[in-house]
Amino acid sequence: MTRTRKPVGRIAFVGAGPGDPGLLTRRAHDALVDADQVVYDRGVPESLLDVVRAEAREDAQFTPAEGAPGDVAKVLISAARSGQNAVHLVAGDPFGHDSVVKEVQAVARTAAHFEVVPGVGQAEGVAAYAGVPLPGVRTAADVEDVGALDFEALAGAVQRGSLALAVDAGDLAAIRDGLLAAGVDGTTDVGVTGDGTGETQYTTTSTVDSFVAAALGFTGRVVLTVGEGVGQRDKLSWWENRPLYGWKVLVPRTKEQAGAMSARLRAYGAIPCEVPTIAVEPPRTPAQMERAVKGLVDGRYAWVIFTSVNAVRAVWEKFAEHGLDARHFGGVKIACIGEATADAVRAFGIQPELIPSGEQSSEGLLAEFSPHDEVLDPVGRVLLPRADIATETLAAGLTERGWEVDDVTAYRTVRAAPPPAEIRDAIKSGGFDAVLFTSSSTVRNLVGIAGKPHARTVVAVIGPKTAETATEFGLRVDVQPPHASVPDLVEALAGYAVELREKLAAMPAKQRRGSKVQGPTALRFR
Repeated sequence: MTRTRKPVGRIAFVGAGPGDPGLLTRRAHDALVDADQVVYDRGVPESLLDVVRAEAREDAQFTPAEGAPGDVAKVLISAARSGQNAVHLVAGDPFGHDSVVKEVQAVARTAAHFEVVPGVGQAEGVAAYAGVPLPGVRTAADVEDVGALDFEALAGAVQRGSLALAVDAGDLAAIRDGLLAAGVDGTTDVGVTGDGTGETQYTTTSTVDSFVAAALGFTGRVVLTVGEGVGQRDKLSWWENRPLYGWKVLVPRTKEQAGAMSARLRAYGAIPCEVPTIAVEPPRTPAQMERAVKGLVDGRYAWVIFTSVNAVRAVWEKFAEHGLDARHFGGVKIACIGEATADAVRAFGIQPELIPSGEQSSEGLLAEFSPHDEVLDPVGRVLLPRADIATETLAAGLTERGWEVDDVTAYRTVRAAPPPAEIRDAIKSGGFDAVLFTSSSTVRNLVGIAGKPHARTVVAVIGPKTAETATEFGLRVDVQPPHASVPDLVEALAGYAVELREKLAAMPAKQRRGSKVQGPTALRFR
């Protein structure tokens, strides 16, 4: 009789780093994506867990670590013996925690396969994000028990180089007393950083004598940096000095499109809040699109003009329904309004022939679109797949240039459901520092479902048509990029924030306090 061998699971002790999901190593990512069970420490930020959950297996179980090291080890060993891959996800580096070292020792006494995946230590990682170098003889530690610290050794580290400690905010007074008792000069520079590597990271600088009072209000784990490196924050601080750091930015787009904009905003330090204002639905009568697709295959059209990513998606979905692909576009030239739309076309393996080099709008495209020539253009028809609410500007302009236009409804845009009450209140009361509008419909729909943004909110629009609509609704347009694209819009908002900062920095202190400029940029100078 042949026995079926039971599958063997693996155990991984994975360092999550100091909190920023971007600091997870590739090996840590692979272990988490392959895990059946993830046991996580309460010190791991919820924002990082959200990222991990989004990429993990659908049936992966996430549970907080409970009990003593032996209890956690039993959970991991049990999972591995049942054929599962188990991960203990810990803040910082696994071997930076005595409790995790004991878990590894317990697992090592069994036959379970295990590995330890290093992570960036909280102390060193947060110090780098705070702009505090640790030169010379450095000491960096993630402290669990302040009572076990050797303050004489820490004092020596401060004298010879730099010190960084990740500790509980409630232990700061004990650390101050220990450093002073060990002979550290009370005027030595100190930095205290809360929410290290997070969206609301904040660093206060003071001295050994005064850092407890300076850090009043900090909670949870903080990173304490001591020594000469703290004095270099003015030049080296980068995370907290990004142009949009701390700005709460409203992103009113469709759910599918908001992600790319939010990612760019986060890169500049903003905290995006996505509020879908438009839902995209198929046309009520699909016959037009059916005829258009047949016309593309039969060579009925000389050009296809795409005015949005949604239009590209609608055509390709219809192609997929009929088993067609990019090869069936042979002989048809493609024009696109905007780089985002062009990128959507390129994603299907086709290079557009025309993208306006100037204004990214219907007018900009018409300015560069050649009139129909019966000799050069034996096929004189253009396919224009668009939204049901699109304006007639482009179709009329093409007709004036001698082209026959099939203006086809490829998709419908409908108003999304209103956002939660707290978001509607924030919009109307000035709870957002900026709002980014990418179309006239996002302006109309946001005002319709949530109300008009407060006067102190910076309004950024993608192009002239959107600016006109915003003005019609009584909004003050503060930012408009030279080219109508999402990257340029975010870049323009970042540039605007830098200009505000420079203006405020040049103001006398009394004038700053009386300034009407709002948002995080202004508050830093008050």
